[in-house]
Amino acid sequence: MCGRTSCHLPRDVLTRACAYQDRRGQQRLPEWRDPDKYCPSYNKSPQSNSPVLLSRLHFEKDADSSERIIAPMRWGLVPSWFKESDPSKLQFNTTNCRSDTIMEKRSFKSGSTGAADSPENWEKVWDNWRLLTMAGIFDCWEPPEGGDVLYSYTIITVDSCKGLSDIHHRMPAILDGEEAVSKWLDFGEVSTQEALKLIHSTENITFHAVSSVVNNSRNNTPECLAPVDLVVKKELKASGSSQRMLQWLATKSPKKEDSKTPQKEESDVPQWSSQFLQKSSLPTKRGTAGLLEQWLKREKEEEPVAKRPYSQ
Repeated sequence: MCGRTSCHLPRDVLTRACAYQDRRGQQRLPEWRDPDKYCPSYNKSPQSNSPVLLSRLHFEKDADSSERIIAPMRWGLVPSWFKESDPSKLQFNTTNCRSDTIMEKRSFKSGSTGAADSPENWEKVWDNWRLLTMAGIFDCWEPPEGGDVLYSYTIITVDSCKGLSDIHHRMPAILDGEEAVSKWLDFGEVSTQEALKLIHSTENITFHAVSSVVNNSRNNTPECLAPVDLVVKKELKASGSSQRMLQWLATKSPKKEDSKTPQKEESDVPQWSSQFLQKSSLPTKRGTAGLLEQWLKREKEEEPVAKRPYSQ
């Protein structure tokens, strides 16, 4: 369902956006784990690294579970029990996991929060706004033959809210507010059953359509997030073969011979005003009296000489 995210914020800006209060009420910033693995991007796809927010207790045994860590992780969970040496050989898709089967599948176990600017085709840029925090779970996989461990995660999905149901029947499980994020991450104080009550759809989001340029994961420009108007129709362009045919017709089609009849010189009078000029030399009079006078005058001029009265 959710196949694209965006997190293009610089690392220091992302850190400030993830500020939180610990159990003692102190304002804190999360610490980074493997910060060099974070690569800002306008167009993150599965198997790329994304920033994940999680409890420090996952990495330090005696840590306060309310303290937080940001760790870049691979999107697409690789379970710890996977025995192959190449994660790409995993036979099933773990990019997302359904909330209604999360407790039934052995692939999923630990809680985390994916911090992103936008999932799929929705955008929320941080400018004193909250990040769009999506609930997820992660795991740690160790290669059978030894080597660096791999941290990976999956995004939990729920039934779409009413506003998004026309786009897709599933949506990310969004943790709406700091309290929800704290409860989801603090597994040392909040039970699994209590945490799962936070997983539900929400209408508290904004979204817009984006260009199909986002479909290619190699595209990494602001255009991936720019709104597009779905009503505007694209201008039809002729294909290469059609353009060649049009050029051939323009050069090969016979031209009409120019007429040898000399053309009359155009009047200096503007075309738009010529319709108001009278061709008759007679003055124009309005009304029936004027028309009758013109008719009598014309009859008198055309009267035969024999019938005219003789005058000396």
